[in-house]
Parts: sequence; C-alpha cells; structure tokens
Amino acid sequence: METVGLWQLAEEQQPYMTAMRRLFHTEPELSGREFKTRETLCKELTDMGIPYTLLPGTGLIAQVKGRLPGPSRLLRSDMDALPLEELPDNPVQAKVCVSRNRGVCHACGHDAHMAMLLGTLRVLSAMREELHGTVSACFEEGEETNCGLPAMMTALDGMKIDECFALHVYSGLEAGKICLTSGPRMAGAVRFDLTFKGRAGHGSRPDLAVNPIIPAVHMVGELDSLLQNRLAADAAVTLGWCQFRAGDTWNVIPETAALSGSARYFRRQDGEQVLNLIHSAADGIAVLHGCTVEYEPTTGIILGPVINDAAVSARVRAAVSAACGQAALKDCAPWYASETFSRYLERWPGALGLLGIRNESLGSGAPHHNAAFDVDEAVLALGAATELAFVLSK
Repeated sequence: METVGLWQLAEEQQPYMTAMRRLFHTEPELSGREFKTRETLCKELTDMGIPYTLLPGTGLIAQVKGRLPGPSRLLRSDMDALPLEELPDNPVQAKVCVSRNRGVCHACGHDAHMAMLLGTLRVLSAMREELHGTVSACFEEGEETNCGLPAMMTALDGMKIDECFALHVYSGLEAGKICLTSGPRMAGAVRFDLTFKGRAGHGSRPDLAVNPIIPAVHMVGELDSLLQNRLAADAAVTLGWCQFRAGDTWNVIPETAALSGSARYFRRQDGEQVLNLIHSAADGIAVLHGCTVEYEPTTGIILGPVINDAAVSARVRAAVSAACGQAALKDCAPWYASETFSRYLERWPGALGLLGIRNESLGSGAPHHNAAFDVDEAVLALGAATELAFVLSK
C-alpha cells in the first residue's frame, strides 16, 4: 500500500479512537490493576478478529499476520493511569470527559495511546490480504511503575522482532505536530533511596547522639556540587530530591534520616557516573559523621534513555511527510521524563514519536502528571497515521 493513502485510513478511525479514548479516560486504573482496561481491549480485539495472548498480570500482546511475507514489527502502548485526583477543568475550560474513579486519572496520555493503537489495528486487520509481515501490538501493564516490563520482555523473548515503535503524546509540542528525531529523545533514570543511620538521643545533648539529619543535609548539598564539578561540561543531567524523612517530634534526635529522588540523563555513561557519585558521596559522608548508610534495592539505574535509531526514524519521517505533509513534522528538544520503551530500543532498532497535544485555545497544555492535564483529541488521527507509516513503509 502507498503511504500517501495512510492519512485517509487513519482519519476514518478518528470517531472510533475518540470514543475509545474517552472510555479509557473515564475508567482509569492504576499500575498493575488494569483489569477492566484489559477486558475492554480484549473485547475490541475480538471484534476485530485479532488473536491475542494474555500475559501474567494485566498486559497482553495482539498479532496481525499479513498474507504476504515481510518484516516482523512491534508497536507498543501503555495502559495505566496515575494516583491523582483529576480536576474537572483544564486551564481553559471544562474537559470533555473526566475520571469516574476517585483518586485515579489518566494524566499522562496512556488513554490516547491505547485508542490510537486500537485504531491502527483496525486498519491493519482490514488489510491483512495485502499486508506484508507480522505486526505485534504490545499493551504494556504498569509503565508508570515499571511493574509490567519484566512480563512483557519475557513474553517477547521467543518472538522474532525486526523493529519497534511507540508513540507518546507530549504537551511540550503543539497539536498537529510530531517529532521523529533520531538520537536521545527521553531521559534515562537513576533512582536513589538511602537511609543514614545514627544513634537516637535527647535534643538537648546532640553530643551524646549521632544525628543522622546532619549527614543527610550534607548529602543534598554535596551531591549537587559533585554533579556540577565532576560530570562532563556537556552532560545533560538533572537531579531531583523528592523525599526527606526524619524524626517525629521537636526534641528527640531520630535514629534514621531517609532520602529519595532521581537523576535523569541522556548518555549511558553519565547515568553510570551519577550512580557512582551517589555511592561515593553517601559512603564518605557517613564515615565523616560517624554513622552508616543503607541503600534500598531500588537504588540504581532503573531505565536507560530512549535513543531513536537513525534509519528507522528517517524512514518513518519520510512516510509521514508523504502521507500527512511535511508541515506535520517538527523537531523538539529531548524530554527529561523517562519511559520503559527504552528497554525495547535496547533490544531492537526502533523509534519513539512525540505527538504534540498542546492547544492553548482548548486548554490542552498542562504538564504531564498534572490534575489539569488534557489531550487535544484531534491529534489521534496523526498518531494512527504515524503508526501505520512505521508498519507499512519500506
């Protein structure tokens, strides 16, 4: 099939994808608990006549096998929502739909990801007789917490995959644009959860105790200084301290002080160096202050950066340009959020497209993981066209 016809095929799915996005949005489920979400996906796939395999947990893999020989390509969507109470309004107006599950909402766009992949599968299912190769569609459980990644990677171990592709809606890019740039696109993540352990005592006699708050405070400043002075000048790294937990009252020196946070990076060597500096700083500070430091098993590089393959990115860009027009393409700066799709890209050549959703007139410009987050649903057709471009282009 000529890629120039992809836009029409995708646009025909716009009403269906809009309805599915709203259905998923109103019934969000947390990571690892996407039971009703999977039931809905299974129903839609069954209606399309597409076989699927259920994974341990809530993930699944669907497959469309073409009649003609060709490559084996993988598309991925995430499924989970966030533990966040949704606001009924975006920054401009009332949202077209809101979560019915108190304290849970799709504030990152995974509802749109599922809807677009279903729309893409509808098109591919209808053209099996002229389809070359096999398309595996992965609906991944628990992307926000990484909990579904092991089951998905295990299920894919025995499958032949030539290339992979995914989309992520992005409020940092205007609606109607898609970024398909090669190279680093989303950040890797170093997580740290560490506890300084001292000796509790009375607040009036710090000399008789070993106050763990002091080394914990030093750790905050010391690591900031180390990253500034030890990392290469061109390293793009951020450090986010997110939790500091110590003590229960004003006159008791606690036994422990715990710190948690993350660093984000775009080059693997920078992530490895950050992790080494975290250990070096914490170990040294603990010795200096006469206490010990313990690391939770969660401390480490939890995700690598999303690095788009140059050849796959260029091929999909060309196909999208032919199908949707050159104006649909726009480059943007790398996004400092992290994505489990990085694990797929470590196995197979592929790319992740950032699909713009920012429309100030509609109010779809709030940051991700924000209670006012909203999606400009008009972009769903561009997303499906891009997925089709990945599958059908040569």
